[in-house]
Amino acid sequence: MGNCHYTYLTSEAVTEGHPDKICDQISDAIVDAYLTQDTASHVAVEAFVSGNVLTLAGEVSSSATVDVTALARKVIADIGYTDPALGFTADACLVFTNIHQQSNDIKQGVTQAEGDRIVGSGDQGIMYGYATNETVNYMPLTVNLAQGLVRRLDRVRHDTALGRFLRPDGKSQVTMRFDDEGHPVGIHSLILSAQHSEAIGQDDLRQLLQKTVIEPVCSSWIRPDTAIRINETGRFVIGGPVGDTGLTGRKIMVDTYGTLAKHGGGAFSGKDATKVDRSAAYMARYVAKNVVAAGFCDRCEVSIAYAISGIYPEAVQIQTFCSEHIDRKLIDQAVAKTFSFAVGDIIRDLDLRRPQFRKTAVYGHFGREDQGFAWERTDKAQALRQAIR
Repeated sequence: MGNCHYTYLTSEAVTEGHPDKICDQISDAIVDAYLTQDTASHVAVEAFVSGNVLTLAGEVSSSATVDVTALARKVIADIGYTDPALGFTADACLVFTNIHQQSNDIKQGVTQAEGDRIVGSGDQGIMYGYATNETVNYMPLTVNLAQGLVRRLDRVRHDTALGRFLRPDGKSQVTMRFDDEGHPVGIHSLILSAQHSEAIGQDDLRQLLQKTVIEPVCSSWIRPDTAIRINETGRFVIGGPVGDTGLTGRKIMVDTYGTLAKHGGGAFSGKDATKVDRSAAYMARYVAKNVVAAGFCDRCEVSIAYAISGIYPEAVQIQTFCSEHIDRKLIDQAVAKTFSFAVGDIIRDLDLRRPQFRKTAVYGHFGREDQGFAWERTDKAQALRQAIR
């Protein structure tokens, strides 16, 4: 064991009060609001926040009427930006809006007898999905741990007495050590940053966060030599949009697989399902997860490429990283028999007209099996197994 070569894999995550995640949640709340009134809404809205100023911009094609300013203020208040001492608050922030009608040039490529599910792609691009059997939810372990830390940090802030000292901004990073065979050995280093008030000292804060956040999430993977770093600058009082600007779609690796799988580059939040940046990425995850759940391989990456206005993909490719347990051609054939990659079919099969996207905008879009997301089901695993018989 002393001569073993170790591999290090790292993932990060951010809290709901991180400036970029504020923007993601506002954008997806707007998508949900339009879909609630008009399921055929086409939405592409982004948010930008800096200081005590929020800007909303984008394009919408919908019969719905949404007060986006009031909705944004509600999201900000729900996150916890209500104290004037934070410098950015739901009630006092200045909101600018520049949301206009969707371009007819784009609309004509997307709306192709949409009621009959003949829907064209809203843009070109390559989308990726990934799954691994190293965890029960088929996500990389480092992603689960990093997301678990910020989710726990938010819950402690909202629900416990420590919350009177904590503020909304924060982030985590976990570096896991793996042996030569790819098995996790333990956490090499763990970083947790939590915005806080002036009323608590750093030593007390570190001890409380160690006990209430880190140990409940990571205790089974912490080793005697694990480096744990909490608020390494020694102070994190100024945070949120006052400390840094935020923008929709800037945390794409946090949203997906934590740098441990490819990403096509398109963000998800603020977009309805005709934008394949979102819908095809969800489909790719759905396929990859079911392929692994069927026992065909230990790791699977699915890529799907579309042209703008394309009803069907240009290409679908499956990568198993030499972890397959059956012939690769059989996997390809089984996927082709079991899944449809037409844009309209993806929207139908994954129930992507349903308002549900604000929930995706924090703690990742994948691996969250308690949220009712259709792309996290493994209901096609048996059909895949039958397809190779």
